[in-house]
Amino acid sequence: MSTADSARHKIKSIEIDEDSLAAASRDQEQERQVAIFDLLDDNYFEPAEASGGPYDIKLSLIENRLAFDIVGQGPEGTRYAKRHLLSLSPFRGVIKDYFMICDSYYSAIRSSTPQQIEALDMGRRGLHNEGSNLLRERLEGKVKTDLDTARRLFTLICALHWRG
Repeated sequence: MSTADSARHKIKSIEIDEDSLAAASRDQEQERQVAIFDLLDDNYFEPAEASGGPYDIKLSLIENRLAFDIVGQGPEGTRYAKRHLLSLSPFRGVIKDYFMICDSYYSAIRSSTPQQIEALDMGRRGLHNEGSNLLRERLEGKVKTDLDTARRLFTLICALHWRG
């Protein structure tokens, strides 16, 4: 992919609907901020039927579904605007397990051995990958992403999910 193509297939800004956000612990808020920073720094995001971006994204919950509002300006000045609604039902189990292991991980950081922390971190990363792969499957035919972009988006979906 050329540099021009990679610049076109990127998220340039992301907004999370404040009314949809759950109250977050300090650790969760830091994870959310790191995910946004990393996402904007390096991502691959290519909506189907779009002539190019970069894209502005807004994530929110609408009637217990995840809304991806995507707006982009193509290279020929063409405007792209689309909303994708995804059911959260397929994500519930993995998000519940992910938050449970994250709680254990953050507790372990304060009081456990390095081996215990490493084991929990491996489990956390495994569930994160599972959620990210599920997101990529659910977006199939709508938006292409790479695994790192999906991982960062999954972190942000977790931030939204707990209020819903």
